[in-house]
Amino acid sequence: MEKDIILERARAYCAAEKTPRFADEVRTLIEENNLKELEDRFYRDLEFGTGGLRGMIGGGTNRMNTHVINRATQGLANYFIKTFPDKAKKGELKAVIAYDSRHFSDVFAEATALIFAANGFTTYLFTELRPTPELSYAIRTLGCDTGVVVTASHNPPAYNGYKAYWNDGAQLIEPHDAGVITEVGAVDEVKSVSKEAALASGKLILIDESIDTPYWNMVKKQLFRPALIREKAKEVKVVYTPLHGTGAMHVEKVLGDLGLTVITVPEQREPDGDFPTVDYPNPEEAAALKMAIDLGKKEKADVVMATDPDADRFAAAVPSSSGDFILITGNQMGTLLTDYICLSRKELGTMPKNPGIIRSIVTSAFGDSIATAYGVPTVECLTGFKWIAAVMADFEKSGSHSYIFGYEESYGYNVETEVRDKDGISAAAMCAEMTLYWRSKGKSLIDRLNELYIEHGYFEEKAISKGFPGSTGGATMNKLMASLRSQNLTTIAGKKVSKIRDIQKGVVFDPALPLEKEQTNLPESNVLQFFLEDGTVISARPSGTEPKIKFYMSCPVRVENGNLEAAKTAAGRLIASITEEIQDILAQAT
Repeated sequence: MEKDIILERARAYCAAEKTPRFADEVRTLIEENNLKELEDRFYRDLEFGTGGLRGMIGGGTNRMNTHVINRATQGLANYFIKTFPDKAKKGELKAVIAYDSRHFSDVFAEATALIFAANGFTTYLFTELRPTPELSYAIRTLGCDTGVVVTASHNPPAYNGYKAYWNDGAQLIEPHDAGVITEVGAVDEVKSVSKEAALASGKLILIDESIDTPYWNMVKKQLFRPALIREKAKEVKVVYTPLHGTGAMHVEKVLGDLGLTVITVPEQREPDGDFPTVDYPNPEEAAALKMAIDLGKKEKADVVMATDPDADRFAAAVPSSSGDFILITGNQMGTLLTDYICLSRKELGTMPKNPGIIRSIVTSAFGDSIATAYGVPTVECLTGFKWIAAVMADFEKSGSHSYIFGYEESYGYNVETEVRDKDGISAAAMCAEMTLYWRSKGKSLIDRLNELYIEHGYFEEKAISKGFPGSTGGATMNKLMASLRSQNLTTIAGKKVSKIRDIQKGVVFDPALPLEKEQTNLPESNVLQFFLEDGTVISARPSGTEPKIKFYMSCPVRVENGNLEAAKTAAGRLIASITEEIQDILAQAT
């Protein structure tokens, strides 16, 4: 980008930015003539993508700041005003706003609320940080048309984000996502009002306990065996970490009400946007759970639990026979919950007619086999919980299935219909009950997982991520995906590719017969999947929120004569071979 254009955009931003800290950052860069940094901040507008915004906090159009938040909110408000004109004329549109522990989350949330209020929405604002699943619950409970939660989920401390929701409590999907993006791009004036005026007019309403208590009660109502919990709760000790985020109050309250002993990692209990005790507040990473596991060993805990900063993701680790803690992967927890939910509904006679489970296309098929054994079909959807929520809504509209569970490999689970996003709070409660149930049978969660492996086959999964930052990153990712498509691979790691599913093009085909194609019946998305002859699935998918490509591998191996270790060895060899080929592909792309 030319110097004059960069400086012109930077000066215009400084004139429009309402928060001095962000404007001053850019003014300093202009004074220092730091064109490299200015170009990174102004080569594009931070995109309002299909799930909202996410980016580094700072001054610039390619950063998270008040100016960017204001434009996004005005565009979102404009879309709802145009979509529901009668409600807008009558002043009946409603919105609810929540935020997490990240830097400027409270500032961005208040700015968002005041813009909605200025546009005639009755706007509910949590006065303190609250988790993402509670925001989804609040939309449905309050009858809101939209909602926003200010969060960057599990990203590093330098990031923040903005998730936008539809009136069903789910994140925006087509056609509304594209419609909002268009409106955001067309914003030329942002309306706002002071907090005092908004409160006085009744357009801003502050909330907390009125949503907290019903949400907690809803979570507890999902459980299957309250009598077992009352009888056995004191036998299970839980060590928990919210990773400096929003989960502590909710997890402690719900599990405490159930009678469980919950010990929260003291150094990680309080909200802190610096996340000082972890490099990366992502419960998918073993390093993020180190302090919790160390405390779990000291306390001789039966299970270690963690939620990410906005408490939509949930992770768990359990002790092995040697006393070391084993981190349960997202795929494994999804499978264990699938088994427990189906088993419980069968045992208790609460299995609905035409039950259905939903998982994402990059999630292991391990749970499918288990669900089938209980007579429950599994339906696939695109990656992202908004798509699980969309299929849940389709179930309800068509009457084809009754939803009983949805999950994805990235530690996202939903056991209720009252929330239309992943819910780490309810997952923690269900995991606690599941732990108690198997303990009452003389088994640990690992014991049950191994039983499932022996019965249904061993599955090993691995994910590889490669970042492509900067102004050329997007083009490099597109080039890599185009290259994978053009190669029409027939073998991977010495195994025959029996099927390729190209979701961007909407087709499935055998690479040996490329002209004979079937439709995927999935919405368009830039995902490419390779199905090998032995059941292995390899998926390539650019992230929807970060400049990176992720490769997912899922390798099933039959367990012969109960020899689980042999199956693990065989799967490990195949994973290693596939990883080597993927690394070669990534090296060639860069």
